[in-house]
Amino acid sequence: MQRRRSFALFAILCALAGGARADARDEDGHRFAIIGHGFTDGGEKRLRQALRDNDDNDVAFLVVTGIKGANEPCTDKLYQKRRELIDDARRPVVVLPAGSDWAECRNSAGRSDAIERLNRIRELFYGEPDTLGARKLALTRQSISPRFRSYAENAHWSVGKVLYATVNMPANNNHYLNEAGRNSEYEDRLVANRFWLNRLFAIARRDKLEALVLFSEGDVKPLSQPTGLRALLRSAVPDNDGFAEPRRLILSLAQKFRGKVLLVDGTRVRAKPAIEWRGNVGHLAAGADALEVIVDPDSKTLFKVDPRKVEAAKKD
Repeated sequence: MQRRRSFALFAILCALAGGARADARDEDGHRFAIIGHGFTDGGEKRLRQALRDNDDNDVAFLVVTGIKGANEPCTDKLYQKRRELIDDARRPVVVLPAGSDWAECRNSAGRSDAIERLNRIRELFYGEPDTLGARKLALTRQSISPRFRSYAENAHWSVGKVLYATVNMPANNNHYLNEAGRNSEYEDRLVANRFWLNRLFAIARRDKLEALVLFSEGDVKPLSQPTGLRALLRSAVPDNDGFAEPRRLILSLAQKFRGKVLLVDGTRVRAKPAIEWRGNVGHLAAGADALEVIVDPDSKTLFKVDPRKVEAAKKD
């Protein structure tokens, strides 16, 4: 009798252990959604619909590229309404700042209002240590570092063996301004992003993660030249290329990382969204689409766009 009890207990413990491992594998395999900038450009109605369409239980989190379109006003009222709309989502939502949210804003006198608007967006959208939406994911913001306390929009989080992060690099040439004197906002953010990228790759290497996914509005994919990576890093670029330094840094850090590096941005360069790979660095241009990406640890490329879950933003 005692032997039968011991065997039964052993069987239960084995079953529980097996279930725990299955749960861990289930967590490693997941999917996430990206809502491209075209939906925010289409106004509140399209953004609400995109949030609803990509809000199912299979999605671990959503990334929204921007909160407003280029033709919408840069007002506190609009920012607040978009914050309330995103907060209603059932899944965790991470908001990625777009150039139209702040870099392209002007005051009533026609002068740039970029820095003031960026600071206001930081107060409204990046003040908490968690994602937006009804269900929360814990975020680590760059603002926890005293030196970079302003850069709360840069955040990272993990699902399974993948590290995800946002990097504030807007599509309008990374807000590089061709003007005399010091381009202070761009240069200060360049320093902050350099620190952030080094930190992210250090975490990914330390924790032996399978992949690092970087979300930005601007396109920092590897240059499409038929040359080796070292030659690419040394290649000449225009002096006014606002993405030159982060591009070089990402490629250099990716060389030292054994896992995959996926760059997801808000540009549109092909008819259908798909991931293009150069070595261990992949590029996905989300553009004006709402799409879902499957993360499959058993897949050679780890990531693939779900063709059934791609919706293009259509203008009226």
